[in-house]
Amino acid sequence: MSTFRNANPSDATRCFEIENAAYEGDEAATLEKISKRIEVYPDGFLILEEQGDIVGFINCGCAHEVEMSDEEFKELVGHDPDAPNVVIMSVVVDPAHQGKGLSRALMVEFVGRMKRMGKSTIHLMCKEHHVPLYEGFGYNYLQPSTSDHGGMTWHEMSMNL
Repeated sequence: MSTFRNANPSDATRCFEIENAAYEGDEAATLEKISKRIEVYPDGFLILEEQGDIVGFINCGCAHEVEMSDEEFKELVGHDPDAPNVVIMSVVVDPAHQGKGLSRALMVEFVGRMKRMGKSTIHLMCKEHHVPLYEGFGYNYLQPSTSDHGGMTWHEMSMNL
């Protein structure tokens, strides 16, 4: 049974473990960044639990002007909870639970919550092989990103709500 909730500070360590297991090298957020995202914007940090265990999450910040390559924004510098544009920083499911449709369940719940909060757009960056996945969730491809976060090539996508 899947349940969704906003993150609490006590969730940071488990979320860091999942992020570290699912992302490559320097791509994963640090425990400090995850803790800060939970502390600063818990309404934008959605947890997915299966039988009481955290198995995935999405976290974000909000901005009036979206600059996807802004590394400081990943620490919520410039975040405004009342801004209309959502910028996703992580969409992650524990590798042991991947392939079960949980990322879709997370995204559907997240998009619904952002709509109810009156947000206008959702933006994210992903690797090339994930572009079709996000297109399937309703995102539109924008452009290759100027970001080289983690030494990788990224692609910018967005969804109008």
